[in-house]
Amino acid sequence: MGVTITAFELRELLDSDTPPVVLDVRWALGDPHGREHYAEGHIPGAVFADLDRELAAPPSPEGGRHPLPDLADLQASARKWGLREAQQVVVYDDLGNTAAGRAWWLLRYAGIAHVTLVDGALGAWRAAGLPLESGVPADPPAGDVVLRAGHLPVTDADGASELAVEGLLLDARAGERYRGEVEPVDPRAGHIPGAVSAPTGENLAADGTFLPADELRKRFEGEGATRAKPIGVYCGSGVTAAHQIAALEIAGFEAVLFPGSWSAWSADPARPAATGPSPS
Repeated sequence: MGVTITAFELRELLDSDTPPVVLDVRWALGDPHGREHYAEGHIPGAVFADLDRELAAPPSPEGGRHPLPDLADLQASARKWGLREAQQVVVYDDLGNTAAGRAWWLLRYAGIAHVTLVDGALGAWRAAGLPLESGVPADPPAGDVVLRAGHLPVTDADGASELAVEGLLLDARAGERYRGEVEPVDPRAGHIPGAVSAPTGENLAADGTFLPADELRKRFEGEGATRAKPIGVYCGSGVTAAHQIAALEIAGFEAVLFPGSWSAWSADPARPAATGPSPS
């Protein structure tokens, strides 16, 4: 199964005998109104997944702003969404999947094999002229899925530092945050020394769909990616970095996530910070 499906492919799945669970992961940095946006209009049958409360543990200096949730808590959420064993999951947001990528990565990490992103996110569904549903529906019947952590690789701050030297560490934040020109939410500005700037937004075409695989491959090869070199990704708090991992997978590369990302690194005064356009 690929990383993405089209809006029309999702519509066919929803009309099939084995429809997927569809998660609406409406979230953006500085916008706490995801549930309200969901209520205003979502893909019919979609369940709202709260990124801050269900796709992350409470923030801490050591874990960052969006630590990985406890597996038991994630399983409880997945069952509340109605997810059953071996059922497919389709996720989307309204921001080019830069938030939905977190659900895509996290569920695969927890052992859900069939998770896909709606290519182009909600914008693609609208552009296709497909209907939206408003309001907040009743919870679906409880699911029975059993989650098991560890199906995708993660690293910590020490591992990220090592990747920056011995492999390739990509910083998925906007360029101005990487360079240390601005820092809207985290304790310090800058980037992990040795990390290469690779903003998540550059994974997408103008319509919010992922660039073709060959273009993404050329992009990441231009940043130094090879299949022989270990690749790690971080961002501000481990959200858009997951989107970067999806783009890397489309391009044919495997990558490790640093969940704590810059929010955890910058909270530790013993960790150095680099500024400017160069990695070091």
